[in-house]
Amino acid sequence: MSLWTPLHAQIHRTIRARHLFEHNQKLLVAVSGGQDSLCLIRLLLDLQPKWGWNIAIAHCDHCWREDSQANAHHVENLAKTWNTPFYLETANQPVNSEATARNWRYQALTKIAQLNHYQYIITGHTASDRAETLLYNLMRGTGADGLQALTWQRPLTENIILVRPLLEITRSQTEQFCQKFNLPIWEDSTNQNLQYPRNRIRQELIPYLKENFNPQVEANLAQTAELLQAEVEFLEQAALQWRLEASSKGDRDNLQIDRRILQKAPLALQRRVMRQILQEILPDAPNFEHIEKLAALITAPNRSQTDPFPGGLTATVQDDWIVFN
Repeated sequence: MSLWTPLHAQIHRTIRARHLFEHNQKLLVAVSGGQDSLCLIRLLLDLQPKWGWNIAIAHCDHCWREDSQANAHHVENLAKTWNTPFYLETANQPVNSEATARNWRYQALTKIAQLNHYQYIITGHTASDRAETLLYNLMRGTGADGLQALTWQRPLTENIILVRPLLEITRSQTEQFCQKFNLPIWEDSTNQNLQYPRNRIRQELIPYLKENFNPQVEANLAQTAELLQAEVEFLEQAALQWRLEASSKGDRDNLQIDRRILQKAPLALQRRVMRQILQEILPDAPNFEHIEKLAALITAPNRSQTDPFPGGLTATVQDDWIVFN
C-alpha cells in the first residue's frame, strides 16, 4: 500500500460520510490515464483493504486521437501492474464531439458494468470539473439545475450508480498526488485543443479569474454547486408535491392541471411544476421559453392558448383548468 496521505484520509471520510458506496461492493473505475483518473484509482486501491471492495478498471477508447490505442495499452499495463481486472471498450467509429463522446462513454461503461455485475461506476471528476461545468452552463443559459449538474452520484440504470468521489479535490491536488507517487500520467492532446469550449474555460477563463479576481475561484464555484445541489433537490421534491395535487386523475393523453392550486404556489415552484410536466410530454427537454409560456397560463384569461410546443402539442385554459391537446 502507498503512504497514507491527507488525501487518502479525506477520500476515506468523504465516502463514509456521504455513503457513496459501502463495504464489499463491486466498483468499476473509469480510467483514461490522465491525472484525475490515476489519482482516483490509486486512492481506491489503497483504500481497498479497509473496505473490501472488488475493483476493476475500465477504459474507453474514443478512437479520436492517433495515440488512442497506445493510451489504452498504457492503462491496461497499469491494471496488470496492480493485479486489477481490466475492461476495454473501443468506439466503432471516431467520436468527434464532447457531447457525443460523453454519451458514448457512459453507455460503454454501463454495458461493461451490466455484463460483469458491477454496482457502481466511479469517475475522477474533480472540484475543478465542477467549477468548469458551472461556468459552462451559466454562459449557455441555465437555472440552478444546470449549475449543479455535476453531482456526487446519480443512477445510470435501476441497478448501476455513477459516483464521483473527488468532487472536493482540485486538479492541482490530483497532479501533486500523481507526482508524489510517480504515477505515469498519459497526456491527452485533445485537452489542449481550444476549439472545445470546456478547454477554453480550463486553459484561459479559470486562470484569468484566478489571477484577476480570486485565487480560490475553483473551490468557491465548486462550493456554490454543492449548495445548489441540495436546494435543487428540495425544490424538485416540493414541485412534485404541488404537481401531484394539481394534476387531474385523467389519463396522460388528456392531462389537466388545476390552476387554482398552482396560483397559490411561489413562481419558482410554478416553473418547476411546468418543467416537470413538459419533460414528460415533449420529445426533447423543454427550454426557458416553453416553461414560461406554459406557466403564464396559470393566471391567463379563460380560453387562452399557447402556440404549439415541439411535437405539435398545445395547452389551453378552460375555466380553472389547463388542458393539453
